[in-house]
Amino acid sequence: MNTGYTGRFAPSPTGLLHAGSLASALASWLDARVHGGHWRVRIEDVDTPRCVPGADQAILQQLARCGLVPDGPVLWQSQRATAYEAALQALVAQGWAYPCGCSRKEIEAALATTPTSAPALARHQTAVYPGTCRQGLQGKTARAWRLNVQAVQTALGLPAITHWQDRRLGPQQQAVGEAVGDFVLRRADGLWAYQLAVVVDDAAQGITHVVRGEDLTDNTARQILLQRALGLPTPQYLHTPLVLGANGEKLSKQNGAQPLDLSDPLAALNQAAQALGLSAVPTDMATAQALAWWCTEWKPTNSAAP
Repeated sequence: MNTGYTGRFAPSPTGLLHAGSLASALASWLDARVHGGHWRVRIEDVDTPRCVPGADQAILQQLARCGLVPDGPVLWQSQRATAYEAALQALVAQGWAYPCGCSRKEIEAALATTPTSAPALARHQTAVYPGTCRQGLQGKTARAWRLNVQAVQTALGLPAITHWQDRRLGPQQQAVGEAVGDFVLRRADGLWAYQLAVVVDDAAQGITHVVRGEDLTDNTARQILLQRALGLPTPQYLHTPLVLGANGEKLSKQNGAQPLDLSDPLAALNQAAQALGLSAVPTDMATAQALAWWCTEWKPTNSAAP
């Protein structure tokens, strides 16, 4: 019976699933099952130039081989442009989004003259935006659209520091204006930015709980701010431990992660389970039995505590 819980796994089809992405899929699936909820799959193919043709269907097949089958239809971000445009226009109408004409090189040059600027982020943001176009394009041609962070916080009476509770990592906070600046909603190449697409789609799919890798923790404050600006609910968040590559960094396609070998699905699932702090099951156990066993070990409020 559904308890009002809806979770999701949202892979990007830039290649096949690897060991790290399977750990994220397993964690989100287990959390949904333990809560008696629904588990959705969303294909995050909004960054179309990086997507590999056919990878979306291959990922769904990989998940199915591991017994991880979504409850209900799969959502593709590449089919959601109308919803993202509506969200952007709602922000523009409030005066909370503005066009930006700055190139990456111009932003970096502006930051170079301000030594006290916050450091660049590792994901989804190359540098802290200094607000150059906040008061107008000053003769530049519009390239991207950005959220006016301070305007949203002031209008809604929100503090400069966004606080949230991570179910594994505990209390978290970030001053978005200082750590990120006015972040991109629509990119200079016309593609929709990750932050906007995720927020709009989580609301559209009724996502109540987000379970994802720890490397995405720094996105949470931006997403909460956008949720509040758009009048959307904020899910609960749980960020899981990362599977590391041989170089000690997060396992990813960029550092040589190999596609999953699913000639033995249980072996791949055992590796994913152990990365999440769960026990390995006997190698002769059926996949369905293994998933049921891990459900008994999953701690829904403090999974795989650090």
